[in-house]
Amino acid sequence: MYKKSFYLTAVLSASMFAACQSGPTIIDSTKHKHEGEKPVSNVLTSKGSTNSESSGHGNTGHEKANHSEMNHSEMKSAPNAASQPFDLQFLDTMIAHHEGAVEMAKDAGTKSANAGLKTFAQKIVADQTREITEMKKWREQWFAGKPAALNMEMTGMADSMKGMDMMKLNAASGSAFDTEFINQMTPHHEGAIAMAKEALTKAEHAEIKTLANQIIAAQEAEIKQMQGFKTTPAK
Repeated sequence: MYKKSFYLTAVLSASMFAACQSGPTIIDSTKHKHEGEKPVSNVLTSKGSTNSESSGHGNTGHEKANHSEMNHSEMKSAPNAASQPFDLQFLDTMIAHHEGAVEMAKDAGTKSANAGLKTFAQKIVADQTREITEMKKWREQWFAGKPAALNMEMTGMADSMKGMDMMKLNAASGSAFDTEFINQMTPHHEGAIAMAKEALTKAEHAEIKTLANQIIAAQEAEIKQMQGFKTTPAK
């Protein structure tokens, strides 16, 4: 009898010890995905940007900004931007400048009361998106790993941003939207032209000078078109 009790006690003890040593319950790692939980890298760190978007080499300091909620007049230069090569400053600054124009034009492409202005805005989106892609490619080729060089002090940059108010633009509708769009986009274009003209004398890369000439020609023509829209009834 004593032997049986001892044997039973030993068996129970061994079973309890094994249970205590077993690993924790495995949680299905896919559960959180179904519940919509986002990875840490995509948690917003500031309005309109994420950890993954605001880090890394080659960041212009203005990557994927939420322009629809931005006050462009409050944009700041990147640290030590003015000490960077002119071509790098031009690329980072013009990329940011173009991104603002693209967001404004996207709004006009859907909200304008004027069919001609809608078509005009859609062309701005297409042309400047292409130029952004081109400038980013050059940045990677010529200045890979260099810090952001967005410089608000470049000729034409600060002045062209002063009148940009995306919240005011988004609040307008109909013909009032068209007027506000033209009033904001015209000085914005004028700033790009001023920057491009400076690039013609200061840029080292021939590609930038070619682009600068294209910007000057295209945006001077677009300013004239916008003045025409002011006097043309919505259709």
